[in-house]
Amino acid sequence: MREFFEISDRFIEAADANGLLYEPLDGGLTFRRTRRYEVEFEGDKSALESFVRKTLLDEISQDFHEGDAPALKGFTFVLEYGMKPGALDLEKEAILTYYRGIKDPGFELKDLKIRQQLYVFDAKATDSDRFIRDICNGAIHNWSVIQGAN
Repeated sequence: MREFFEISDRFIEAADANGLLYEPLDGGLTFRRTRRYEVEFEGDKSALESFVRKTLLDEISQDFHEGDAPALKGFTFVLEYGMKPGALDLEKEAILTYYRGIKDPGFELKDLKIRQQLYVFDAKATDSDRFIRDICNGAIHNWSVIQGAN
């Protein structure tokens, strides 16, 4: 089975997206960042959710979203990127090490993919290519763009 969990910061408002780019754009673009976990597993789904909540979520400062749909609304596009298979991913390794140390987690973790979700907001249509060029490194990242309803 496969489950998706997305975690966002509750108290961090959308920030100026020009801080992400080498050359600023006009138009007042803003962004928010979330982290998305795609988990392939066998076993008890509630045990998996409990593991994710306990291990990856700060209940006070973060919001938890379960499912494949984007956690945030009103975006122009989402740049989703993460480490290529075989690239060193320290967060993933730490999560897997912690999981292996649990005596009986109630589920078997088959695969874990961690993705950054960069939500870009703007009233005007914006080209995602500038963000890909300035944020993603083709040697270590893979990425995709999700267009919003705007």
